[in-house]
Amino acid sequence: MSGSAYDVLVLGGAGVDTIVYVPELPLPYADSYMIRPGIETRAGQTGDFVALGVSALGLRTHHVDMIGDDPSGDLVRAFHRDRGIAFTEVPLPGGTKRAVNLVAPDGRRLSLYDDGRSRESDRLPEGLVRELAAVARHAHVSITYPCAFALPTLHEAGLTVSTDLHDWDGENPYHEPFAYGSDVVFVSAAALPDPVATMRRVLERGRAEVVVVTAGAAGSSLLTRAGGEPLRVPAVAPRGPVVDSNGAGDAYAAGFLYGRLTGEPPERCALYGAVAGAFACTVPATGGAAVDRETLLAEVAALS
Repeated sequence: MSGSAYDVLVLGGAGVDTIVYVPELPLPYADSYMIRPGIETRAGQTGDFVALGVSALGLRTHHVDMIGDDPSGDLVRAFHRDRGIAFTEVPLPGGTKRAVNLVAPDGRRLSLYDDGRSRESDRLPEGLVRELAAVARHAHVSITYPCAFALPTLHEAGLTVSTDLHDWDGENPYHEPFAYGSDVVFVSAAALPDPVATMRRVLERGRAEVVVVTAGAAGSSLLTRAGGEPLRVPAVAPRGPVVDSNGAGDAYAAGFLYGRLTGEPPERCALYGAVAGAFACTVPATGGAAVDRETLLAEVAALS
């Protein structure tokens, strides 16, 4: 698709987080806490951060999602406008999706999602998805509710598709359309009782060419249709102190996709992802920063 206008079409995952820096996790019960450095509300959920990550790496990016006509929606619009990321919004009657993230001093987080924003009737218009897919090389699909209905349209358009299943337990049927309908599947090891069995099942039942299991400081593993045993990829030590793990998984996905779309083999893509994820841990999520291509390639070259 040499004539494509966009390298990556990101679907879903737009929203607003309130970041609360807490003294520890789990947070013991108390009537009140004095919080420093403070509490801040900003745009940036999984789709926003993937779009930010691939755009910062020089990939032409377009993000589409449903958001509300509300102050939270204004933050999402500003997030994309200020960073030069093309964004198409579809009205979300229930209002823009929101969450509260508790962040510990060591960078770990606990996310609380407002589950009352979406309705069963919410959809990304098929004609809009078809129009954007026609001018894109690849689609990254967030596991937010309306996006599952867009998968057949993306397949018909001939796009490769990636998704991040986040903390899937390998059994919840909600995730299956994404797991089995994507060519590149990312999933956290956090809730997987048997990561290798899950990787093999996704490859057997779906269209995936590669499945990547991320495990934070323990690195990542990937398995391809070539079979064999999963390839272990060590984590990359961050260049600075770890301050916030918000967006690290999204950054990993962005780095991996940059490698894939520039023709690198899966193990090299995973190294790109590890470097991008490590960088994300060194910047506060409230800053909305991502590693750029020059820095990524320099760090990969040094590690190689």
